Amino acid sequence: MAREKIEIKRIANAPARQVTFSKRRRGLFKKAQELSILCEADVALVVFSSTGKLYDYSRSSMKMILDKYSLYPTTNQNDGQPNLEPETQDIRRIKQQIEEITQTLRNMHGEELEELSLNELQQLEEQLEIGLTRVRSKKGENIVKEINALQQKEVCEELISPPPY
Repeated sequence: MAREKIEIKRIANAPARQVTFSKRRRGLFKKAQELSILCEADVALVVFSSTGKLYDYSRSSMKMILDKYSLYPTTNQNDGQPNLEPETQDIRRIKQQIEEITQTLRNMHGEELEELSLNELQQLEEQLEIGLTRVRSKKGENIVKEINALQQKEVCEELISPPPY
């Protein structure tokens, strides 16, 4: 049995309006919950009643969802194209970081040193010395481990097969 279509207009009777608001609000919150569970969607729902009372729903942190929303590109009303300004800034920042890291790596390989000042060369030398010390230390630890393993293997072999008389 199909429900009867109602005309969508303001309900004049205040108590009836409040009852309708409460029922529809509960239905809306139930749908938001179902959507978030079934589709693993981040859902945030904020409703203000005509009296100014706040009702909200979010499956996870409301603040996290709103922060995510504020970073999301909005659509311009004029042309319908998304505003990519925040993403473009992030891309520029990430590209700049990649370029700086790549340049540092080149310098550590001894490339493109001409542009560095004396102070920058000294800092690079200190970084390389610290890294070299760590590498030598790790190498020494690995050599000691291998020597111990070989000695233990030698002892085990002597125990298993006694020397001939």
